[in-house]
Amino acid sequence: MKPIWIVDDDQSIRFVLEKALLREDLPTRSFTNPREVLAALESAGDEDGPQILVSDIRMPGGSGLDLLGKVKEKHPGLPVIIMTAFSDLDSAVSAFQGGAFEYLPKPFDLPKAVELIRRAVEESQREEVAEERMAATPEMLGQAPAMQDVFRAIGRLSQSNVTVMITGESGSGKELVARALHKHSPRASGPFVAINTAAIPKDLLESELFGHERGAFTGAQTMRRGRFEQAEGGTLFLDEIGDMPFDLQTRLLRVLSDGHFYRVGGHNAVKAHVRVIAATHQDLEQRVREGVFREDLFHRLNVIRLRLPALRERKEDVPMLTRHFLQQSAAQLGVEPKRISDAALAQIGLFSFPGNVRQLENVCHWLTVMAPAQVIEPKDLPPEVMSAAAAAGVPVGAAIAVAPRPAPMVAGEPEGASSVGAQAPLADPIAYPDVLAPATPGLAGWEHGLEAEALELLAADRHDVWDVLTRRFESKLILTALNNTRGRRIEAAQKLGIGRNTITRKIQELGLE
Repeated sequence: MKPIWIVDDDQSIRFVLEKALLREDLPTRSFTNPREVLAALESAGDEDGPQILVSDIRMPGGSGLDLLGKVKEKHPGLPVIIMTAFSDLDSAVSAFQGGAFEYLPKPFDLPKAVELIRRAVEESQREEVAEERMAATPEMLGQAPAMQDVFRAIGRLSQSNVTVMITGESGSGKELVARALHKHSPRASGPFVAINTAAIPKDLLESELFGHERGAFTGAQTMRRGRFEQAEGGTLFLDEIGDMPFDLQTRLLRVLSDGHFYRVGGHNAVKAHVRVIAATHQDLEQRVREGVFREDLFHRLNVIRLRLPALRERKEDVPMLTRHFLQQSAAQLGVEPKRISDAALAQIGLFSFPGNVRQLENVCHWLTVMAPAQVIEPKDLPPEVMSAAAAAGVPVGAAIAVAPRPAPMVAGEPEGASSVGAQAPLADPIAYPDVLAPATPGLAGWEHGLEAEALELLAADRHDVWDVLTRRFESKLILTALNNTRGRRIEAAQKLGIGRNTITRKIQELGLE
């Protein structure tokens, strides 16, 4: 692990932090002034640089705020913690405006200081993993005509800062397209900041977007920058814009109109140099007619509209995407990639994928974890996929005429377009699959699939049918509950009607860690 760099002219501060961090197995390197730090940064390679920088504000030979600015120019992703005195609130505000991760008031409580530094380390490591994944994954996949149209549009927009509205069903990859638009725009060197306006409570959304001043409301102990300020010079992606509260739509319209906004509790206008990309799965024209979405805001956002096709509209891409996601899941879990038979691919092709590309990604992750052999056969597919084949009159394991396998293709650069951003990786190696309703209404679909699976195992003269199917049933049920609760085990156990010790034991027994 790379060291935490400590910059302070006070030897006692350096000594105390060094000893406390070493007790936590966190390596350190100390400096007495900003000049030493800048010289060390110039000579340090990627492996020798700091994980975190902790700096005092006032030191002989330079200011910590000046150091912050120079570090952020060359290492924008490096978390910097600024140490300051209680009375030095102006400097603390300046630190936040300069991009500091947090400020640490002096005199500080040592355990809290260590906790803050550890939090910054975790944030730094998450960013490193995300960057590695983005660099390792291929370009957006798709050879269907509908996807080629999307690629062409991204190419034409590559040198534009125009506002874009992305529409499409949930799971079709709207954020992925937004990242591609940012990556190939003049703002590519700036930050890409995403916010799901439907996922944040109404009372908090205003502060999330525009930030707040110290004392603006109970609990606002420091000034906080909102997403607009965090995206300065880059792109702000507003997902599920159709769910934005009506009164906040007015504030957003003002920003788009004149480029200024006010923090919550603030009196000074802040200039926003931000490109806005919005996305929704809803019919915004209908919401305008219903009076829940402002028509003037709709026209401000709807300068260029990009429609993403549903996966059922680009079925020819399913085999290529399936193999890609199987490779990706195996890499994330550290296992050998599984192969998939043509018969299994054909049965996957019969499924309508109401959850679109995200659901296919989750199915591939499920198969990587749950399929017993290295070659995935039709009998290994999840029940909702098998039920689609059964509804189409295809018995489980039956041979299906399969079109010639298309060679994996990376969408090129049509009509002068730049190549497009990577298919987004799973957020976490322990991702919980979406389990959506089977194609057959009611319970008949999954029961039919269970019956077919049981008959096939019994016909093979297996003597562990109960254990095999019970494990698969319990795994599916627990993963579904965890997905519903975003990984919160206690809440998942409550919804399933079992104890928290039971769900923990089952997760261990079933290998779902």
